Amino acid sequence: MKRIIGVIISCILMDQIIKILITKYFEFAKSVNIINNFFRITYLKNTGAAFSVFSGNQIFLILITVIFLMLVYILFIKNKKISDIDYILYGLLFGGAISNLIDRIRLNYVIDYLDFNIGSYNYPVFNLADMLIVISVIVLLIKNLKEDKDENKSWGN
Repeated sequence: MKRIIGVIISCILMDQIIKILITKYFEFAKSVNIINNFFRITYLKNTGAAFSVFSGNQIFLILITVIFLMLVYILFIKNKKISDIDYILYGLLFGGAISNLIDRIRLNYVIDYLDFNIGSYNYPVFNLADMLIVISVIVLLIKNLKEDKDENKSWGN
């Protein structure tokens, strides 16, 4: 359990430090080009979830986040034997979710700043915590699907 807590705390610290720097050194709603026609830093305040869904419903988003984290803990971590990679992946998931939760509780919005153009599509602005959540969920899904497939294969032999 100590391993997962270390990952969670590291993720929260990284994300919160970056957000502090963004608010201190960048002007709200102004973009700074980093890589022309591809990547900018744009300081925004997101009152919703991904893609700004549920904007302005902070209490609802806080409750959903807390319930989600409790369910993940109860269903996938508590009293389970999980691998070292699972500790890291769940740590990334919890760290990202808790860091955004801290913003919601403290500021009533989440600080976003990573702004990408993919071809002609301007992707919605997001932050490190969002990346941690998405990457950990994708890798956990792939890992679990692969394990299920391997388990089903062994049943057929």
